Amino acid sequence: MSDKKVQTDSGIEIRKVYTSKDPGYLPVSEMPGEFPFTRGVQSDMYRGKLWTMRQYAGFSTAEESNKRYHYLLSQGVMGLSVAFDLPTQIGYDSDHPLSEGEVGKVGVAIDSIEDMESLFKGIELEKISTSMTINATGFILLAFYVALARRQGADLKKINGTIQNDILKEYAARGTYIFPPKPSMRIITDIFEWCSKEVPKWNTISISGYHIREAGSTAVQEVAFTLSNGKAYVKAALERGLDIDVFGKRLSFFFNAHNNLFEEVAKFRAARKMWAKIMVDLGAKDPKAMMLRFHTQTGGSTLTAQQPLNNISRVTIQALAAVLGGTQSLHTNGYDEALNLPTEEAAAIALRTQQIIAFESGAPDTADPLAGSFYVESLTREIEERATKEIEKIDLLGGSVSAIEQGYIQNEISRSAYEFQREVESGEKIIVGVNKFQTKEADNISHFKIDESIRQTQIEKLKLLKSKRDSAAANKCLAQLQKAATDGSNLMPFVIDAVDHYCTLGEIADTLRKVFGEYK
Repeated sequence: MSDKKVQTDSGIEIRKVYTSKDPGYLPVSEMPGEFPFTRGVQSDMYRGKLWTMRQYAGFSTAEESNKRYHYLLSQGVMGLSVAFDLPTQIGYDSDHPLSEGEVGKVGVAIDSIEDMESLFKGIELEKISTSMTINATGFILLAFYVALARRQGADLKKINGTIQNDILKEYAARGTYIFPPKPSMRIITDIFEWCSKEVPKWNTISISGYHIREAGSTAVQEVAFTLSNGKAYVKAALERGLDIDVFGKRLSFFFNAHNNLFEEVAKFRAARKMWAKIMVDLGAKDPKAMMLRFHTQTGGSTLTAQQPLNNISRVTIQALAAVLGGTQSLHTNGYDEALNLPTEEAAAIALRTQQIIAFESGAPDTADPLAGSFYVESLTREIEERATKEIEKIDLLGGSVSAIEQGYIQNEISRSAYEFQREVESGEKIIVGVNKFQTKEADNISHFKIDESIRQTQIEKLKLLKSKRDSAAANKCLAQLQKAATDGSNLMPFVIDAVDHYCTLGEIADTLRKVFGEYK
């Protein structure tokens, strides 16, 4: 039994014991807050300020989601994280035929500035930080948010938050894209350029490994593909003539946390070190532009429908990995999310899990507490080496955009997902309650279901909005947007003008579909 080969989820072989003589072990002379930031981006890490505790929420109508936000804020959440329904994500209003059956299901339906006003009713945007998981239509949702902030009288220089805005991983792993890669990259650089001047505290992109991992990648691939996508965004911004030391500070990342505690901690440390070196190679001089700052969400794909209360333990291990790995922001999943949207009880337990780690575990008391561990340092080095080799392969294919167009990244993720499934089915990999330690279960979990009448409610709201707005002004805004898309102007001022004149999300997306086409 003792000679059995043991590996991490990325296939890194684990030795029985690690010592200072192991290849990859380096005595730690580097300090937290110092280049290359392996040990964290702040010198005192959580002693200065805890990570932002966010809970991802959004369902049904804006009014219903607003109630959940007020509840979460009352329970000690420090920042909101908005989930949008599929029609909103792919640029269709709720009354579009393709929206049928999907309105309000996996997130909140947002068709207009009026929905945005309802979503944040009673919440001052200047006083909270908001993260929005939105990609293809990220620029439209940012426009809604900015227009609403102006209506609240907020100082745009103080508004802070993040739009995910990472379209490359949509082509590679998730599928909620609209336009082809080149116009999509143009929209992203428009956002970088506009925000650097108008909303300088806004994180203009959250380069996301989360969905790459959810689609079946390993931890090593998650780091490699995410940082490679990051390089592509930086290069696109540099080609636009933007200053890397300005926009580089507003890049953020979004990673997954899975159950292999030490591999996950090592992954976060390796990613920080690699990104700092990448940014230096691309010309960054300001240390703040070299820092990899990241949000973490616990692994949705690791949650089981069988014995769902076991998911509380899984989420705890994953959240601890994120904290030990130095995350800036964290969302913990509800134990019931393999069955439905989280109930209020599940969301509260998920938040309490973060609070117990923060205030009872001692994990945040010192920066990078696992530094100098022979095992963790060796794993950090191994992940860095393997992920670097993977990025070099992508560079040889012409970078992320080209590698995605050739199907390379998608194929590598599929291969890893297949291998994982094969190991579960053969019993090589044990999932507690799924392929071992099973019990006969009664379903006594309370389920959270979305009412099908929501689409009709949204359709009525759209009809009313269009009947009372100034149609001539709205049409003029859309015509100006179309012209800007054609002549290469920055789109953001035109989109903000359009949402301010009550143009809908679908109308704005359709206007750009006419110019850019759709990616098939």
